Amino acid sequence: MIGSHRFALRALSFAIATTTAGLSVNAHASMGNLATSYGLLPMDIASAQGLSMFNEQASATYYNPSYLTSDERGEMTAGILHSEQELRASRSDATGDVLADSPSQHVLLGFKTNLSSLTRAKRPIYLGLMLGVEKYGKEMLAFRSETSDQGQFLQFGKEPLFLNVGGATEVIDGLAVGASARVTLEASANLQAVSTLGGETSKEKLSVNAEPSLKAILGTTITPSKLFCNDDCILDGWELALAYRTKSAASTAVDANVIVNQTIPDPGLTIAVATIDSFQPETFSMGLQYKGDGWRIAGSLEQQRWSELEDEFKGDSIKDQAELSPSQRIKFDDILIPRIGLEYQLSRNFIVTSGVAYEESPLSTDRNPDLNYFDTDRAVFGLGLTAIYERTRILAYPVRLDLGYQYQRLLERDFTVVSEDSAGNTTDVPVTADGDVHVVSASITLKF
Repeated sequence: MIGSHRFALRALSFAIATTTAGLSVNAHASMGNLATSYGLLPMDIASAQGLSMFNEQASATYYNPSYLTSDERGEMTAGILHSEQELRASRSDATGDVLADSPSQHVLLGFKTNLSSLTRAKRPIYLGLMLGVEKYGKEMLAFRSETSDQGQFLQFGKEPLFLNVGGATEVIDGLAVGASARVTLEASANLQAVSTLGGETSKEKLSVNAEPSLKAILGTTITPSKLFCNDDCILDGWELALAYRTKSAASTAVDANVIVNQTIPDPGLTIAVATIDSFQPETFSMGLQYKGDGWRIAGSLEQQRWSELEDEFKGDSIKDQAELSPSQRIKFDDILIPRIGLEYQLSRNFIVTSGVAYEESPLSTDRNPDLNYFDTDRAVFGLGLTAIYERTRILAYPVRLDLGYQYQRLLERDFTVVSEDSAGNTTDVPVTADGDVHVVSASITLKF
């Protein structure tokens, strides 16, 4: 594909800048994603993901695909999410404070259906899909990876396209299994051009390719009363859920080859960049729920294996950890995240949801040159309201309206920012990182 001079120059500038310079303005790098940073649908957000493993909506495809079987009806969900964040890094020299405050905004679409009419299987098979798009659909492939002299937060920033699709079935009474795929993109670009010393290019050739990468998510739900009891028993109301997610990441690779007339002859200057963004670690989850009369409570424990990110960074030409000494490399710990969610039915038409969680930071180093990543422990609180509108003269089932709010308090943590001047001299500056995140989400769900 032949591109214009301007487009070729932009592509070349990107490749050169990301390999040779540290960018320091309002970073949007993110090793989190929509589903784990905040939650997907309002119930996930309002319960601080404490009820997510037992959410019968389409978001189950990410948290626990097997729970798609909990409601035999199909559904369509549309929603929006808006996150306001103020991420601070207070320096000892009194310079700088708010490091990032750009909002994160998403369109959410969910779909679930019963495929019984398509198969001859004795038990129904359910299909679910969950989609999230940044900036209300205007930034489907938001991506930015960089070094920083001012510092950047590890898990907050622009989120790329979120896409999850999966299915589930009940194997026997009381035992449901499900599987889904998290879809990420592996993008690559190749640029070849001839340039003058004045920057005018000719014979440009630019090719771009993006391939989907599928990462598995497995889940199972056990209902002991159905599995072991024929009549009423002490196990009534209990449910156990187990889920496993493989690690995933969005990645980009750029190869550029430029011949500069009278300066760099054929075969030219070759520049190669490979970087990742939106990393999600291998995760094991276990949840337990009890349903009472008009209420339910659930708790979950989630292990995230962030130590795998150290190996990913070694092959990242922007993070560039392979060339550092072991003592200077960024390090991550595997962490456990406890969550508790509660739902109470106020009346026939209104349900209130709440939840809390404590998320320990996986970043174990407080001094990481060039990258200068910040990450802190987080206390998460959520509150939500569900309204069920039954007076639908056309629709077969009631309409469900959900509102969810979440507050995240990023607890204070001390770091050392390492900056480098043009002469190669480095300076260590102590900073204290903290922040506040407010998330609001709303959705409407139609059953069929």
